[in-house]
Amino acid sequence: MTRFRPCIDLHAGSVKQIVGGTLSTTLDSSLKTNFTSEHPSTYYANLYKKHDLTGAHVIMLGPGNEEAAQEALAAWKGGMQVGGGITEKNAAEWIARGADKVIITSYLFPDSVFSLERLQAVLHALDNDKQKLVIDLSCRRKDGKWFVATNKWQTMTDFELSQVESIKLLEPHCSEFLIHAADVEGLQRGIDHELVSKLAEWCSLPVTYAGGGRSIEDLGLVEELSKGAIDLTIGSALDIFGGSGVKFEDCVEWNKAQWTK
Repeated sequence: MTRFRPCIDLHAGSVKQIVGGTLSTTLDSSLKTNFTSEHPSTYYANLYKKHDLTGAHVIMLGPGNEEAAQEALAAWKGGMQVGGGITEKNAAEWIARGADKVIITSYLFPDSVFSLERLQAVLHALDNDKQKLVIDLSCRRKDGKWFVATNKWQTMTDFELSQVESIKLLEPHCSEFLIHAADVEGLQRGIDHELVSKLAEWCSLPVTYAGGGRSIEDLGLVEELSKGAIDLTIGSALDIFGGSGVKFEDCVEWNKAQWTK
């Protein structure tokens, strides 16, 4: 049963929608922003709470976002996930601040190499409760394969997304995966069909895919490609983020219809 999963992307303290491939660890001048909201993060948290859109992710894209993230989580305690800069030192703190789950990303790949030790340390900080942990395997395509990209999706690792070498290794340590297709993130040019299909084939845990969603029909497409196993996040195309491709109320109605099936 494919669901719409909402998001709150934070950059420099504001809610924004950004072309994922333009994020940089050094140059703000390279950043391409689709939308900067006049509303605070709490506006979106309350909106999602009102419509019971669980599983939303709050992503802190760089420094200066902790206050906005805390305010969003306080607005809907236990209703959203948080990611961006999560380590074993602050994971439990973010749960205490109201996050349902924490999302770990670049921290798992020091020097672009996967660290099982770091993963285990974060899990230990959460009292070994893997239900509190989401692993972000956001990726970029290279030579027809997908590799995890870290540091605002600018650094390619050698960690390939595949059933045997990565997914099965990680599944015992988390409750779900979040996967941004960074090459199409924010472009509204359509989802990565092949990646969605492969994720459904490889993963036995819940998966949220983000990247390229541009119409309400994409929810049906993801449901078809994944046989209902993959959820979809739509960002820049949503009217609440300045988009014209998808109405938020249509996504709400989609989820309601899914629950009545």
